[in-house]
Amino acid sequence: MATSNPGKVRELRQLLVGADIELLTPTDLGISLDVEETGDTYEENAALKALAFTRASHLPCLADDSGIEVDALAGAPGVRSARYAGTGSDKDNVDLLLHNLNQVPEEARTARFVCVVALALPSGDIEYARGQCKGKISNERIGDGGFGYDPVFFPEGKHLTMAQLPPDEKNRLSHRGRAVRNALPVIERILGE
Repeated sequence: MATSNPGKVRELRQLLVGADIELLTPTDLGISLDVEETGDTYEENAALKALAFTRASHLPCLADDSGIEVDALAGAPGVRSARYAGTGSDKDNVDLLLHNLNQVPEEARTARFVCVVALALPSGDIEYARGQCKGKISNERIGDGGFGYDPVFFPEGKHLTMAQLPPDEKNRLSHRGRAVRNALPVIERILGE
């Protein structure tokens, strides 16, 4: 996995339970890379990370890039979600998002989480899978679970934020869960080869 983010590591391990693979983090392999996400799309950023860690480890590597796209903000923060406030802090990013939506009525706070998973192979080949979860942005943080924008995102049809959902339900609904499930046939095919 091309991440040391504890929240992503935890989610990916839960999502891939039952797959006949050993998931290793960069820390497990003694690899320390800081890959700059310079792409304009989720696909480009996921590929940058997956390829960098594949080259460093000589192993197939799974990387993701994800973000939240808010309709009232013309799709922002999008691929810049993790760097939205410029500090890399989840708290600062959420504070800025809530500030920018301060005058937006509840019915116009529609949004979606988007995730692209890239699986890079030592050969340089890359396979992609995508997932998304539609919903709305709340007026305040609600819940202690999850990470990133989870405390301000109500999935469509739910009265709980992502941060309030039990992990198994969050993984079933989430953009990352959907992307990883979409990637499983590719992972199984590649491992079978």
